[in-house]
Amino acid sequence: MEIFASVVDHTLLDASASPRDVDARCDEAARLGFASVCLHPWWVERAVHHAPGVRIGTVVAFPSGLDSTAGKIATAKAAIAAGAVELDVVMAWAVLAAGDDVAVGRDLTAVVDAVRREREDVTVKIIVEATQLDAAQLRAACAVVAECGADFAKTSTGTLGGARVDDVAAMRAALPKHIQIKASGGIRTAEGAEALLTAGADRLGTSSALEILAELDVRAVA
Repeated sequence: MEIFASVVDHTLLDASASPRDVDARCDEAARLGFASVCLHPWWVERAVHHAPGVRIGTVVAFPSGLDSTAGKIATAKAAIAAGAVELDVVMAWAVLAAGDDVAVGRDLTAVVDAVRREREDVTVKIIVEATQLDAAQLRAACAVVAECGADFAKTSTGTLGGARVDDVAAMRAALPKHIQIKASGGIRTAEGAEALLTAGADRLGTSSALEILAELDVRAVA
């Protein structure tokens, strides 16, 4: 269970979440040893102050990826200034799917470069929205992630379908070994989590981590 917790981004991207919900998510991460807590940018400063020992992450250009490059950079810089150390940046996947992967790569390279100038040790994950891409487009998206200097490719925002085992396997085959994979969206069971990790995911983003841990606990006792 500790191994599972260590690869989980404990996620809270519900727009109706309250300050109390944010605090609870941070407390759970501190108690259970989750890799990070992923929140909307609004909550980053609160989370950092509430749980200084927890890695706090946030989303950029969520969920469409269609913010301007300048807007993405501004959001990223503000999040870093507030204390975020992980950034999940949504790729302009619809632009890539339309055939302009060069523009998408230019956009993301500018964002990653700006993040590195701001703080070198921030973890950058690029969300490719794999459910909306065909096989060739997913390979192109992975090439953009590798070239832009990000640390992770991430499967999904969770708003247009969730993480799929086949997508993770395809991403692992397409990406250089040093680029890690985060599977996210619709991960609600231990079986589903294990399948994604086996396929090549290094990190899991889920709002159901407590339920999965409870399921693993039952298995351990049985």
